[in-house]
Amino acid sequence: MEGRIIDVHGKKLYTEYNNSFKNKPTIVFLHDSLGSTQLWRDFPAKLAEATQCNTLIYDRLGYGKSFPMPTHERENNYMELEADVLNDLLNELKIDEVILFGHSDGGTIALITASKYPEKVKATICEAGHIFLEDITVKGVKDAWEAYRTTNLSERLQKYHGDKVEMIVKAWTEIWLSDRFRSWNIEYLLKNITSPLLFIQGEGDEYGTLDQVEKTVSQVSGRAEKFIIPNIGHTPHKENPEVVLERSGEFIHKILNS
Repeated sequence: MEGRIIDVHGKKLYTEYNNSFKNKPTIVFLHDSLGSTQLWRDFPAKLAEATQCNTLIYDRLGYGKSFPMPTHERENNYMELEADVLNDLLNELKIDEVILFGHSDGGTIALITASKYPEKVKATICEAGHIFLEDITVKGVKDAWEAYRTTNLSERLQKYHGDKVEMIVKAWTEIWLSDRFRSWNIEYLLKNITSPLLFIQGEGDEYGTLDQVEKTVSQVSGRAEKFIIPNIGHTPHKENPEVVLERSGEFIHKILNS
């Protein structure tokens, strides 16, 4: 699919938008803290084919083929701000009905978007998202930072992010490892999620416990389902794509036929 750069209030974002299915919602894919459009690989196309839905995949500012971030420094509410950017991007593309599929940071951004812009969101699939900070998360980020320092992770990421790698790694690790982020919590937003939610998590997720799932599904106002996959870590859609595609497809079909 051919991508293009879209200017969203001065933020130049790389997007891939397929709207070949008329009168169908658009599944919006929201990547993780070191992710990109490319790193989704063929997962979005397969889910689109299974559900006959349109797709929008984009690189957040600083990632992939989007323009660089102006600074690596972030405030505690950086994911709330990303939800606002997504809303502006949807307005720019005149998309008014979406199903959100977010992984990790993208999962959190999906939950925030569903809570702040419920009129646009038909349903949300949150994969390994966070609603508060846990010790396991801090350990996971520390381990990732160590891997960045001591392995070829930087070179592998350059394939997708070019010379922006150091900026995104610093942006992610510094805020999550800071003392001020210890108080970060978005549980207060969950009651505003009125559309159906599917929360997918690997039982062995190295960045979060099942408390993230339980406390999310118990506090949203809409119908909520959870799908916990044994022997899977933080990236279910890569570790067991067939199972995640099947469960996500079932959930979306139920939404479309309700």
